[in-house]
Amino acid sequence: MIVANTIPTTPVTRRRLVIIGNGMAGARFAEDVIAADPNHEFDIVMFGDEPYGNYNRILLSNVLNGAQDAKEIFLNPLDWYAANGVTLHAGKRVTRVDRENKVVYADGVEEPYDVLVFATGSRPFVPPIPGTTLHGVFLFRTIDDCRNIASFAQGKKHAVVIGGGLLGLEAAKGLMTHNLDVTVVEMGPWLMGVQLDEAGGKVLQQTIEKLGIRALTSASTKEFVGHTEVRAVRFADGTEILADMVVVSAGIRPNKELAQECGLTVDRAIVVDDTLQTSDPNVFSVGECAQHRGMVYGLVAPIWEQTKVLAGRLTGKSPDAEYVGSKLATKLKVMGVELASMGRVSDVKPTDEVVQFSEPARQVYWKAIVREGKVVAGCLLGDLGPADDIVRHFMQETPAPARRLELFFGAKTEVAGGDFSLADMPDDRQICDCNGVSKGTICGAIRAGKCTVQAVGKATRAGSGCGSCKKLVKGLIEAVAGEVKADPADGWYVPGVPLDKPALVAEIRGRGLKSVSATLRALATGEDEKTKMGLASLLKSLWGKEYVDERDARYVNDRVHANIQNDGTFSVIPRMYGGVTTADDLIKIGEVAKKHQVRMVKVTGGQRIDLLGITKDKLPEVWRDLGMPSGHAYTKAFRTCKTCVGSEFCRYGTNDSTALGIAIEKKFQGFEFPAKVKMAVSGCPRNCAESTVKDVGVIATEGGEWEVSIGGAAGASVRKTDILCRVKTQEEALQIIGRFLIYYRDNAKWLERTYDFVPRVGLDKIKAILLDDSLGLCTYFDTEVQKTVDAFVDPWLERDRPVYAGQFEDARTIALPMVVG
Repeated sequence: MIVANTIPTTPVTRRRLVIIGNGMAGARFAEDVIAADPNHEFDIVMFGDEPYGNYNRILLSNVLNGAQDAKEIFLNPLDWYAANGVTLHAGKRVTRVDRENKVVYADGVEEPYDVLVFATGSRPFVPPIPGTTLHGVFLFRTIDDCRNIASFAQGKKHAVVIGGGLLGLEAAKGLMTHNLDVTVVEMGPWLMGVQLDEAGGKVLQQTIEKLGIRALTSASTKEFVGHTEVRAVRFADGTEILADMVVVSAGIRPNKELAQECGLTVDRAIVVDDTLQTSDPNVFSVGECAQHRGMVYGLVAPIWEQTKVLAGRLTGKSPDAEYVGSKLATKLKVMGVELASMGRVSDVKPTDEVVQFSEPARQVYWKAIVREGKVVAGCLLGDLGPADDIVRHFMQETPAPARRLELFFGAKTEVAGGDFSLADMPDDRQICDCNGVSKGTICGAIRAGKCTVQAVGKATRAGSGCGSCKKLVKGLIEAVAGEVKADPADGWYVPGVPLDKPALVAEIRGRGLKSVSATLRALATGEDEKTKMGLASLLKSLWGKEYVDERDARYVNDRVHANIQNDGTFSVIPRMYGGVTTADDLIKIGEVAKKHQVRMVKVTGGQRIDLLGITKDKLPEVWRDLGMPSGHAYTKAFRTCKTCVGSEFCRYGTNDSTALGIAIEKKFQGFEFPAKVKMAVSGCPRNCAESTVKDVGVIATEGGEWEVSIGGAAGASVRKTDILCRVKTQEEALQIIGRFLIYYRDNAKWLERTYDFVPRVGLDKIKAILLDDSLGLCTYFDTEVQKTVDAFVDPWLERDRPVYAGQFEDARTIALPMVVG
């Protein structure tokens, strides 16, 4: 027998890479090592305090408010580690590092290392406030925190969030879902002081107060009051607010103690050089626990840059890579409000140029600081239209346009002598700050056939955080693939439910879903304010009296049946059918205005009287004193029907426009739609009531008939109504208007006004359906009108007590008794 010669092989010795921390930085570093060199020389071992895989902390508020299950925010579930050859000690906290023998110790586990990386992150800062150990005081940092807060919130009434930064506001948003009266307390003079200046902070405060969250700024918390459970929050000035629970979100502090105990150089955090190396050549650090050139970064974008540099150096793929610091520019969403921030906008020098634009009605605020001809800081709130251009100026330090307002309006950035386009953007430019996804990664997914924003998100995670980068993702798809393929989500009625309106209505009716929460549980894949509001309006219109109203599904205007103003007070507008009132009603309004010291009494454009400047807690008393029906000036519903005096008084009148206007208001009051609806009736073709620029307009013709027209607008854009038909009687006019309203209600997109709906559907089609009964739906329309009329409950005249505790409480006006703890 011939035996082949064999050459003995020497087993390859693999180095041990130990990572302390399995959060956003630690897990991303492990990913980067594997991506840089799939056949890397390391055995990777990780330690994590929590018994889970890595998850996206940015989405924790979605877990708190129930929009997402905890498992939906995991970036790397436990099986990912095994599949990629990573040993994870989940739920094991490292207690000691022996640098001399290169061993890490944690809860009975010992792991030797060749290379050690500290990615210990940060922890919530707990201010030295007496009472933080009371039952009902929570931190907001982990999945377990979310679960504990949500569990404790059941049956509670008043929640206070300490901290008006990003995490504090996200915690407040999550608490709203649990039917709590929520107050945010910020020690600084405005919200989000790191990202915004005073003017921007005030705009943000107005925006969140419209959602029903109170904000107290320049408020120094003295103590949490209670015996064993928290009962109130007391401030330095001696005032108090009730609190059944408190969530502390007052910033973060780097976890540096373990590194300090093992002898590494530590300042505010673990000190590292441009290679991310600590004072020990075998030990490195990345993330919120690392201090580089005096800076400690709390945003994910710098962390992604650090992990990529360190992975490149350790694997040898980029052995000369260095981290030289980050210019901070980020886009995010705060309670559904888009925000872009770069640099420090509150740090203005006397020689700086400050370029600002504000549009309070839309809660839009833009600011850029130009220093020596270049953008050094900026913030944009509410509308990020100019954000990409301003961020580009900031990041690339290109000269600002000579006409500074071109930063906001109309001009393109000049790059290398030509117009800038997405094609000019380098592949390593980060597009998604939440998940650290670059242009090159997104373009690779597009070339692989992912040609919708949703598909790119699934493949790369881009857009799956706050969503503010979706516009750029769409632009890249157009640049690389030529066009964006039709995304099914474009046809969804609301963003969080993957159904168009007919299918959604069918599911709601078929399953008997009568509340927003039930609908979200049964049908939703996501949740935001637009989804909840859209569902609330739809469900109310479908179920009438059977609809189950839930506080967090509506804006504060709809919850308290009044329109919030820019100072947090409200306006009360009683209904005046057709603009007609009586001497007694005028006297009553005047007496109420005097009694409650109403700051302004104004005649509105809709021919009603508006009482402005009323605090929330006074609303029930004001309405009781008035004893008049609600004008529904605060919701997506039929608002008012403007009229002229018509043939009853006017010498030109050809028909009784006042009577028809009153009949319209009385019949359709309280009808809710995908967007607000305004109507008008003019008594002759002179059109004094401006009927041709309303959602529904009626004009009396020379022959005494009524001309009904639809789809008009007189706001930022003007559109003349399309003539639907002519009818002879008031009853026929009411019937055709009712049919159109139900058809619009059932088929319009959420927030789509009639002036967009009518041209989208087409006038000829609408005429065929409503006038010729081409679909056989006219009997259905008439029945739905009557059902909606029968279901109407006036929110003021037919309710004598709050629907839920705290509905009308106002922290600015309530004098609370001192709580003895």
